Amino acid sequence: MSTLTPELQQRIRSRIESILPDLVTLRRDLHAHPELGYEEHRTSKVVQTHLTEAGVEFVAGLGGGTGILGHLSGESDRAVGLRADMDALPITERTGCEWSSTHDGVMHACGHDGHTTMLVGAARVLASLSTEDPLPQPVSFVFQPAEEGGGGGLRMCEDGCLEGRVLGPAFKSMYGLHGWPAWPLGVVGSRPGAMLAASDRFEITVEGLGGHAAMPHTAQDPVYAASLIVTALQQVVARNVNPVEGGVISVTSIQGGSAFNVIPKTVRMGGTLRALEVDALATARRRLAEVVEATARAAGCVATLDYTEGYPVTRNHPEAFECFETIARRTVGDDRVQPMEFPVMGGEDFSYYGQRVPACFIVLGLLPPGTEAMPGLHHPEFDFNDDALATGVELLCRLALEA
Repeated sequence: MSTLTPELQQRIRSRIESILPDLVTLRRDLHAHPELGYEEHRTSKVVQTHLTEAGVEFVAGLGGGTGILGHLSGESDRAVGLRADMDALPITERTGCEWSSTHDGVMHACGHDGHTTMLVGAARVLASLSTEDPLPQPVSFVFQPAEEGGGGGLRMCEDGCLEGRVLGPAFKSMYGLHGWPAWPLGVVGSRPGAMLAASDRFEITVEGLGGHAAMPHTAQDPVYAASLIVTALQQVVARNVNPVEGGVISVTSIQGGSAFNVIPKTVRMGGTLRALEVDALATARRRLAEVVEATARAAGCVATLDYTEGYPVTRNHPEAFECFETIARRTVGDDRVQPMEFPVMGGEDFSYYGQRVPACFIVLGLLPPGTEAMPGLHHPEFDFNDDALATGVELLCRLALEA
């Protein structure tokens, strides 16, 4: 791992400062024009325009159509990969910002507008530096679609972006940044090993025999069966999963019935299963299926389980984590590098990159000074804090040059 000279560090900061007004404008433009997964056509075109103006070579049309792989050459034979996700969420915005979403029912509630902007900023700064001296190693910029449940990261991998089959050499490591509203502005951190959970989803259909609510003995009540299933599923993690491995099952929706005096024939339920370790995940998946089937049968009903395996565990490679932490301390100072003590049960398709190359996922604090709290991720009042952009761009640049 190389160390940048003080002169080069200052050049990076000066160039970030010079383009920061442009980056704020870009971030707010992206926020005002959010697009759902695999529909990021405008966002992709905007990114391509910025890469073209910066002199960054790229290939578009990846990952299902809207993904982009940018590249700057360097002196070594393998590249450092930097990733940003571009999609928004199906949420109606309530921020009241001048740059609020212009698309009804769609908003950047997870900060991907900020992620995309920071990676564009890093590409611009590194491209400028590369015109003066060769970069010590190649750098590839992964702008991916559809992180919010669409698995765009997997499709970028399947297209060969990390293997040198699209543009530039194969990756030797990869890094990604995510805004973190719970942490103070400009503080960064991560952890080795499991950082984010595997995230599955399920739908359960409980079929019974409808009838009059006053005569339940003539029916087979799927509402009663569904209530038993919800309760029984809480015991799967509590009594079957190793407590130190971590897992959660949440039933988040139930629909059934249409009148106060009618026992319905069908009840539908949905929810999510999360786990941090392979064994815990396998146990929870198996027991969920067994408990759903047996509990419904015990109540005289039949349950059908539609189970979808989601993102794998986001697991940071120990060497990539150590590399990040060392560079982060040089970049922002020891007092602004904070350990992430515990994993988070949210899911991320950055996990697919970590299955292929040593990777580290990083969080960047967004909470303004003097503020106790701000709206969290996926909240209709969330807005990425533009004051975090400069720190994010600088850290990405330093990772590209020193990792």
